[in-house]
Amino acid sequence: MTDDEAKIERYQPAEIETAWQERWARSGLYDTPDASERPNYYFVTMFPYPSGDLHVGHWYAMTPSDCAARFLRMRGHNVLFPMGFDAFGLPAENAAIRRGVHPSDGTEQNMANMRRQFRMMGTMIDWRREVVTCHPDYYRWNQWMFLKLYERGLAYRATAPVNWCPKDATVLANEQVVNGLCERCDTPVEKKDLTQWFYRITAYADELLKFDGLDWPERVRVMQQNWIGRSEGAELEFPVEGHEGAMIRFFTTRPDTIFGATFMVLAPEHPLVARVTTAARRAAVEEYVARARAETDIERTAAERPKTGVDTGAFARNLYTGERVPIWIADYVLATYGTGAIMAVPAHDERDFAFARQYRLEIREVVSPDGTEHGPLAEPYTGAGVMVRSARFTGLPSEEGKRAIGEDAVRRGIGAPAVTYRLRDWLISRQRYWGTPIPIVYCDACGAVPVPEDQLPVVLPYDVEFRPGGDSPLARHPTFSHAACPRCGAPARRETDTMDTFVDSSWYMYRYPDPAYEKAFVNAEVARRWLPVARYTGGIEHAILHLLYARFVCKALRDMGELWFDEPFTHLRNQGTIIFRGRKMSKSRGNVQAPDEYVKRYGADALRLFMMFMGPWTEGSDWDAAGIEGTRRFLNRVWTLVLTPAGPGPRDAALDALVQRTVHKVTADLEAYHFNTAVAAMMELTNELLHADGPSRADGARTLVHLLAPFAPHVTEELWHRTGGEGSIHTRAWPSYDAAVAAVSEVTLVIQVNGKMRDRLTVPAGLGEDDARAAALGSERVRQAVGGAAVAKAIFVPDRLINLVTGR
Repeated sequence: MTDDEAKIERYQPAEIETAWQERWARSGLYDTPDASERPNYYFVTMFPYPSGDLHVGHWYAMTPSDCAARFLRMRGHNVLFPMGFDAFGLPAENAAIRRGVHPSDGTEQNMANMRRQFRMMGTMIDWRREVVTCHPDYYRWNQWMFLKLYERGLAYRATAPVNWCPKDATVLANEQVVNGLCERCDTPVEKKDLTQWFYRITAYADELLKFDGLDWPERVRVMQQNWIGRSEGAELEFPVEGHEGAMIRFFTTRPDTIFGATFMVLAPEHPLVARVTTAARRAAVEEYVARARAETDIERTAAERPKTGVDTGAFARNLYTGERVPIWIADYVLATYGTGAIMAVPAHDERDFAFARQYRLEIREVVSPDGTEHGPLAEPYTGAGVMVRSARFTGLPSEEGKRAIGEDAVRRGIGAPAVTYRLRDWLISRQRYWGTPIPIVYCDACGAVPVPEDQLPVVLPYDVEFRPGGDSPLARHPTFSHAACPRCGAPARRETDTMDTFVDSSWYMYRYPDPAYEKAFVNAEVARRWLPVARYTGGIEHAILHLLYARFVCKALRDMGELWFDEPFTHLRNQGTIIFRGRKMSKSRGNVQAPDEYVKRYGADALRLFMMFMGPWTEGSDWDAAGIEGTRRFLNRVWTLVLTPAGPGPRDAALDALVQRTVHKVTADLEAYHFNTAVAAMMELTNELLHADGPSRADGARTLVHLLAPFAPHVTEELWHRTGGEGSIHTRAWPSYDAAVAAVSEVTLVIQVNGKMRDRLTVPAGLGEDDARAAALGSERVRQAVGGAAVAKAIFVPDRLINLVTGR
């Protein structure tokens, strides 16, 4: 240790970080104006659910996003970076049942703690813009949107089979069911028919398939397109024998294969099942239907799942072949897709082929790749070809045959061209208390009546009884469900279901610009300066539901004249998943790691830096806390470097060039979300600066502090002020890149012999391998190491190293 280093005050992150957090809060450093000389930039990261403390998974989502927002601010933008809480939902209500804590009280306590943790993290959040979805001033606009959607026919009530968790006593989305179990409590999920409220997201299916002008990951676009699942084809119908007027309507993308339809398959829930099943087959069919209803759609349609089914004993008539074809039911056909019935063409569909093999049903080739008829097929042929065994259509190319069969079906009155979607309407009803009340009143005389806008919000009562049951605690409240009909004034009943929490998160980004505005869900005058969101970050697990719902709500509000853009988020990036003990880190899985102890031991900046250094952010990583020690040591080295005065001497062109290359590297990496390689570049620069001296070292250290500022905001602010900086480093300009300086004319080449360093030579930049070998052998120290041996080969790293390997 040098004398100068011995005089340096020790790096104490606990003292520095708390002091700067308080100073930033007092000064309003992160209070973003709605207008300034800088261009506005709206950066949102997905807000958390306040079910407890922030864990390191939240830090993994948040700190790189905060780093990216800080970087944009230093690049000259007026960056709005707000935060709020997705505060309604099932976990808080379950906690009320389990611990006797009211959801409102528990949620407020958790939010207070999480605000403390966000500040401890050192984020640049503008807390004046906070949004809390469980507060009436927010959820009144959920209710307003419901009424507007209801007016336009985009909100409706219907009876439908749903996934039901008997323990949580609520409806679950398909994605919340894993291997037949509730993802939160591992209870077997049941199917249940309930009358529910839906949002008609399918009305926007075609527009939701388009991503024009959006900078979104290809993976997310594909996931949404597959989820929407648009298919073009024809809708046809075959009569059921022995049942007057009974027709099986089915959708097919391959009408050209209709002559190969050797059996029909109905979904177990199809309304015709009970009607057409024969007495001899009824018991087997009812048993199979009961089993199928206990499974989720995702499980039933899994590609690797063995195909099962049961014969109804009934027959349909294939109107193209004139043949009687048996009617089966099978769980791989879903009532919610198409018509809930298919014509089974086993020769040209993998699922049908497996099913036909299992139950020894006929497999008839009707499309041939070469136009000739073949014998028994070893596997299905699913491609295009030429129609065979297809009466007068034989010989037609299959694509032409699709059109011909469709046109023929129209002429015969048995079908028409059609488009179908995998996407189902959004089920928003939940039989729980802790959510937005649905603003509907039921009157015996008037039916379902919307609550007038001037009576919003319909406020959740505080005094509710929490106990498991098949209905919402609101239904058991002594007064909530009683209301006067808004139309006729007669006694009526309030809707006691509450809204899915995805409703809350589908539009929260519009509220941040002015969360106190009372005249509308968005203050358009202010919001036009910010919206749509320029950059949005969050977990890949929200790629379908949250993002799809947010896009639907945006488009619906646009069509109402309430918004002036087509998409809520222009630029999207998703972080990967933190894995701990072999599973995704999650409170529901009980494997979270609390950050507070790590902050106490290492400092928030060290933990932030570790989160960004542990691996590619968009891919995720395994959690190993031992690595935080490494980022803490790095910050210690930076501290020593910056506070140790540089001595006199000439400029070091090679070091100046490295600084510029690091500026270029860190800038490009931040733009591409490559946080880990940006940190690695700064670590490499720090090591080189520590071994240097003179003005190049001093200037390089100052540049390093600027580059490091978005990653480690506390220590860089402290170092900025200790070295005479004015104002905040976080309002300073980002370092500019000087390509001329980066293109250094000379470099230091390390010379090794058999892997051992023997000399360092200053050589022209860009020196080729032959010239580098000659320069190395011109060194006396190298020649002595080589002795008289022949150089068998050279390992050459341009501008860095050459290793001469001798034959001995």
